[in-house]
Amino acid sequence: MAVEVLYNCRSLIRCRGVCPRRPSFRRVCGTIAQAKCSRNESKLKRKGKVPEKLGERPLGRTYQGAANLYPRGFGVIGGEKVQLFGEYALDVARGCLLRSGQPVHLRRQSYEVLKYLVENRGHLISKDRLIEEVWQGRAVTDGSLMKCIEEVREALGVDARKYVRNERGRGYIFDLEIVENGRATSLTSEQLDVVSMVVEDDDKVESPLLPEPHRQSHPAKIGTRSALLVLSIFVIAAAAAAFIYAKYFVSRSPRIDSIAVLPFANAGADPNAAYVSDGLTESLIDELARLPGIKVIARSSSFTYRGRDVDVQAVGRALSVRGVVTGSVEQRGDNLFVSAELVDVQDRSRLWGGQYTRRMTDIQQLQDEMARAIAGKLQPASVADQERQLSKRYTVNPQAYEFYLNGLFHFNQGGNDGIRKALEYCNQAVLLDPNFAVGWACVSRANNNLGGNSVSNPKDTRVKAKAAAERALELDETLADAHLALGRIRQDEWDWGRAEQEYKRAIELSPSLASAHAEYAQFLSVMIRHTEALNEIKRAQELDPMSVRLKRREAWLLHLARRTDEGLAILLDTVKQAQPTVGLHYSLGFMYEAKGMYDEAIRQFQELIRIDGETTSNLCYLAGSLALAGRKKEALEIVDKLNRSKEYVSPTELAAVHARLNDTEAALTHLERAYAEHDLQLQILNVERYFDRLRSDPRFQNLLRRVGLPSLPKRLIVTGALG
Repeated sequence: MAVEVLYNCRSLIRCRGVCPRRPSFRRVCGTIAQAKCSRNESKLKRKGKVPEKLGERPLGRTYQGAANLYPRGFGVIGGEKVQLFGEYALDVARGCLLRSGQPVHLRRQSYEVLKYLVENRGHLISKDRLIEEVWQGRAVTDGSLMKCIEEVREALGVDARKYVRNERGRGYIFDLEIVENGRATSLTSEQLDVVSMVVEDDDKVESPLLPEPHRQSHPAKIGTRSALLVLSIFVIAAAAAAFIYAKYFVSRSPRIDSIAVLPFANAGADPNAAYVSDGLTESLIDELARLPGIKVIARSSSFTYRGRDVDVQAVGRALSVRGVVTGSVEQRGDNLFVSAELVDVQDRSRLWGGQYTRRMTDIQQLQDEMARAIAGKLQPASVADQERQLSKRYTVNPQAYEFYLNGLFHFNQGGNDGIRKALEYCNQAVLLDPNFAVGWACVSRANNNLGGNSVSNPKDTRVKAKAAAERALELDETLADAHLALGRIRQDEWDWGRAEQEYKRAIELSPSLASAHAEYAQFLSVMIRHTEALNEIKRAQELDPMSVRLKRREAWLLHLARRTDEGLAILLDTVKQAQPTVGLHYSLGFMYEAKGMYDEAIRQFQELIRIDGETTSNLCYLAGSLALAGRKKEALEIVDKLNRSKEYVSPTELAAVHARLNDTEAALTHLERAYAEHDLQLQILNVERYFDRLRSDPRFQNLLRRVGLPSLPKRLIVTGALG
């Protein structure tokens, strides 16, 4: 058995905080060497093979001592196990490239190209020979080789041209010369140390490793005690060597298991091209979010840094991530110029960087290349996991993809107008390419939102949303967005079991998809599983920590769990962080109403109407609070207006108004109509407070059973407390 401890390049040793000249380090090494030499010398003396000068033996497979130098700045360690050039080390035994002790990501074929060139350093290698040796006779194009060479040069950074040189029309050569001030330099003993400590346990040793003071020995049979002593020393030496190797010399790359992709700057002169930089950023986020074991910050949190000069360490602290990706995009005509880099926020070190020039039609390929390069720096996802998760190309039609990027851009602008525009663009995308799975998922999502916001008749939007989601999954079953969309549809269809399956599948496929956790939390709340719901919304917030919307969602879930005071405190705190929105006024209105603060609730709903307009839903909310405040006449005037409206009016929301007017019959009549029309709002029957006064009615309980919602325990109906 042999335990080898290798260390090279003093710069690597120092960056690990280990100095080979430290007394403690030398004492440990000396102990190991002393133990080994004593044992080996004893063996050799028994065989009569002790040399007069222990240093005369030529070095064999393992180099002993220090400073074994090779010409022209190239070092080899441990029988070609590690090959050094500049600040790089090609570890052939482990199959990786290191830079200053840190792994440099290379695809397998690119690594093999570099390895072959290094092993044949100084020799011109033709393209045909390189392809034959690396691809082992498989048919590949020159383009595959060129891509590998580009990746090798990107990995070697600014020094690439010094090492990998292209002889036009002839091939490639790995050049060992490093020119400094017009002259070639080679490594010195200060640049390269090689120490190997070997513990042997067989009789094949010809000489000990280090000189030992000569001691008289008498040939004798080694007794049991001596054997045990030697064995103990050997075990201790091996353990110490293994400990030192594991602690100080094994390459420890930074564990990047959390990352934020900040919005790429639109570096061009056209502000209308922002959809390209935004779309590229969001696509990278979506790609990386599919990797298992990696926390990827959601878009809404990352995009809070748009247009700001950022300090990556401050971003890392705010978002609780280890890695931050930044970049810029410039569009000139049909050409894109993209630069990006991944930084370890712990020490500001640059883990990866790249500059790309592509045509607009190649933006998907560019996105894939960047996602793979970044994924190669992340842990603990394996290469196989990364290849499986990132090997997707959603459309072969560049124009369809551009329509999709426009759709994403408008969707993220928020508001019903933005959703309508997003739907228009995504409809055009799938019209150009009917096999565009992600485009269909976007169509489903937009229709879902329009129906959920009561902007369109939910019957129509639900049919369109379901057809689009099913088409997306028919094309790609592993599409998390499509499973999420279908989960919402199943929930709206009151197919509760299959809805939960879809939510769980979406989270399984894309663990960092914050919206999937948030939607699942809402589902769990409707199922009166409030503890689980609050756990899911917390997970969503971990992935989207800057999202005020998710904080307000948490407040709303607390309100539905009858913990309104806690929810109201969170809601009021968000006012300090962001401007009031439609959702804020909506939630505040219902929370103030639950606390009996009717005048304040009325003010919130009036402000909601001022901002969002007199939608039928907003008028229902206001009428309900007016009814509870004793302003029955004003409430009935609004009800009359709603009855005459030609716009869609939710029967469930009308029933809620009549319930607060103490008109039980009218309330139950509207609820029956809501059931007949399959009104989306009906799924809140068992959690909303304004239906509490109807819960003891057998007709209400029968309705709950037909919808498939869990019934509340009697004690909760009486006390009005949900846990």
